[in-house]
Amino acid sequence: MDFIKRAGLYLRQKIGRTALITLVMSAIMIFVLAGIIIQSAAIQATNSAKNSAGTTVTLSADREKAFASMRKSQSSSSSSSSSSSNAAPAAITMPSVKIKTAEKIAALSNVAGYQYSNSASVNASGFSAVTTSSSSGGGGQGGFGGSSNSGDITISGVSTTAAETNFKSKSYKITSGRGITAADKNTNNVVIESELATSNSLKVGSTIKVKTTDDDAKTYTLNVVGIYKAKTSSSSQGGPNMSDPSNTIYTSYTFAGTVNGDTTSVTSVVYTLTDSSKEKAFTKQAKKLISSSFSLTSSSETYALLMKPMKNVQSFANKIVGIAGTIILALITVLMIRERRHEIGVLMALGESKFKIVLQLFSELFAVLVLSLVIAGVAGNFVGSAVGKQLVSQQTTATQSTSTGAGFGGGGGQQSGGGGGSAPSGAGRSGQTSMTASGSQVSNLKTKISAKSMAELGGLGLGIIAIAVVAGSTPIFRLKPKKILSNE
Repeated sequence: MDFIKRAGLYLRQKIGRTALITLVMSAIMIFVLAGIIIQSAAIQATNSAKNSAGTTVTLSADREKAFASMRKSQSSSSSSSSSSSNAAPAAITMPSVKIKTAEKIAALSNVAGYQYSNSASVNASGFSAVTTSSSSGGGGQGGFGGSSNSGDITISGVSTTAAETNFKSKSYKITSGRGITAADKNTNNVVIESELATSNSLKVGSTIKVKTTDDDAKTYTLNVVGIYKAKTSSSSQGGPNMSDPSNTIYTSYTFAGTVNGDTTSVTSVVYTLTDSSKEKAFTKQAKKLISSSFSLTSSSETYALLMKPMKNVQSFANKIVGIAGTIILALITVLMIRERRHEIGVLMALGESKFKIVLQLFSELFAVLVLSLVIAGVAGNFVGSAVGKQLVSQQTTATQSTSTGAGFGGGGGQQSGGGGGSAPSGAGRSGQTSMTASGSQVSNLKTKISAKSMAELGGLGLGIIAIAVVAGSTPIFRLKPKKILSNE
């Protein structure tokens, strides 16, 4: 065991060099440990969110196929333009989900509940919609994409507001009266936003009138049963040619269907499952009941997206930092061994085996590794917490951008059955429902160093120093002792 004694003597004698290697190794271990504990915390937070919110599967129109159909129609129109110069431009048609089909799927096993979502666009009659000014000169009204049949009031039809994404995530909160319930089916009861209520002196019990946007406009009288407050500011959601989010009113899905002229269909349906492990089996059964024009989006896919930045951090820490650390340590080890050529030559000349010399070099770095693990254990949790907060902030921003884009982009087309309907800002549509809900759930990462994390880190550290020692000592050990000593 003389090689261990020699390793200890060398570390004490070369205290400055030992401190330098310790700092380098500690920096490497801290970043790798941060990646490990962030990944672990993200998995726990995501699983907790999934268990809290429940696994959901959303049935809605397949947008990719709808756009493919539109492009095909545009191509056909272009080829026939020579014979008809006044051909109308192709428009995207988003098929609606038939309620009968939705109920058949709801009758499948493993369904705990389901939420209908429907949308329509109307114009205010006898009261004023909230107007959002824009410095770009685009105006605050005009609906999605400037569609001619988009009104200044967006109707978000739901089964219940309690199950609606924004209310579940507490982004929206009922401040007066009540929300929409299953008892409001086939009624004209509505819940309006507080800014719209304040600007028009409306309260619970008031009535408002809205008109359809088609040529033969129909007027509907609505009863205000509740007022909600949106935490998200209007300016962050609104934009040129988009209606202010305060102009979104919630009704039963049946009323939105009445406005659209189709009471047998809805925009989308969100199914909550009783057993997450049977999600694939449910999806497989449900696909047999729908056509290829529709898609089923699982919340698990959304959670996978939320996990992606966390996995990227661990990948960066384990691969990039690990590889860079190995290279750096190998270079330092090579320089150290080049300076110790005479020492190694003497040991080899005295009959010391190359294996024991390698063990001595390994022991030196192993002692440094143990000290670095202690430093990483103290500092890693702080670094992991800081990086985790930044990741959650970025993930929340990306989620809000995605959900806003999905809400605005999802409803610009015609509803099958007549009556164009623009999607309400933040309404539950396709994958947006799950993403917003889960995004609000994974709002904090509780980073904590575990024995498993330290074991993973220690194993990776041993691999790094083993590679560094082999890479650094191989060039020297290829020489004979006489050759080494004669070159000194």
